[in-house]
Formats: sequence, C-alpha cells, structure tokens
Amino acid sequence: MASKINTIIFDLGNVLIDWNPYHLYRKLFSNDDEIKHFLDTVCTMHWNEEQDAGRPVKEGTELLISQFPEHSDNILAYYERWEEMLGGEIPGTVQILKTLKDSGQYKLYALTNWSTETFPIALSHYHFLSWFDAIVVSGAEGIRKPDSRFYQLLLDRHQVKPQEALFIDDNYRNILAAREMGIESIHFTSADELRQHLSKLGVNA
Repeated sequence: MASKINTIIFDLGNVLIDWNPYHLYRKLFSNDDEIKHFLDTVCTMHWNEEQDAGRPVKEGTELLISQFPEHSDNILAYYERWEEMLGGEIPGTVQILKTLKDSGQYKLYALTNWSTETFPIALSHYHFLSWFDAIVVSGAEGIRKPDSRFYQLLLDRHQVKPQEALFIDDNYRNILAAREMGIESIHFTSADELRQHLSKLGVNA
C-alpha cells in the first residue's frame, strides 16, 4: 500500500544540526558539572526559548545580567559566542534529507525553535538548509513549539494537510503536540532509527 505521506517536516537543532551550549562552555568552565549548574540555573533552556519565541537577544541578556551580575561574562558569551555552540551537521540525517529531496516525491519543510537573530548564522554554515521548500522560524513568528498555533501556521501557509504530513523532532514534548494535531510524528534519536521508522511508514530514505 502506498504511503499517504507527501510532506515531511523536520526540526533542525539536534536532528540535522548539532547545537549544544557545552561546545562553547567547555572553553569557559573547568568541568561539565559547572556547566550543567550554570545552564540549569542561569542560562536555562526556558530563558533560551524566550529568545526563540522572539524576545530580542539584548533584552534577554540584560535581564539575566540584572539577576546574576556575578555571571555577566558567561551570560554575555551565550550570544556573543553563540556560533561556537554549533558542532556541525548530523551526517546521517543530512543524507536522509538529501535522499528525500532527490526523490522529488515530497514537500520538505523545517519547523524550528530558533532566534531570528542567530538563524542567519546557521544559514551561512549549512548549505543543506537551502534544500527545504520553506523554513518556519519561531523567532520570526513570535511563537514556538509546542504551541499548536506554530504548527498550524506552517500547515496553513503551505497548504499542508496534517494527515498527509510527517513530523520529525528530537524533543518528545514537540512530538506529542504534533500528534495532537493529527500529524504522524517520529521522535528522533539517531539517523539509523529514523531511517527504520521512515521505512515502516513507506517512506524510502
């Protein structure tokens, strides 16, 4: 039986692009325990996601420095040296994306939680981002995953039917939100497992 899927929607960070603050902060702290404490209590993921949802980097940075002045240098480094958090592409997944693109069978979109101020850096680093038919960036829209309105924005803008779409993300929270909207979803853990899941759904990659 032929697959009904004609549209595949990728998350970017840690699915196609290795993004990890540890890449930067291992240059600034003496051990990973110190980094973990800093990221759990100061530059938290929740704080980062506010910039992903459209808050200006300058505003977010100043807010944290006012709360944690003793960490001002490391807070400033978060965005001043943000490029150093990029560890490169995730080769296996990029190859899957290429196979899907070359097949000509699918519309390919990216739905990403990303600050509009740092996304141009990623665009300049990773040529495969040009393979997508469109990329919807949370920072540009003022809304982010797992808010259902962010998914709906992509569906509406590009005339995608949820029952014909497949969504891939490494964050299970975002997977659950997509499934609530009737979008078949794969929780990304590795390129090999992704290829196996795709095959089961009739998507050859």
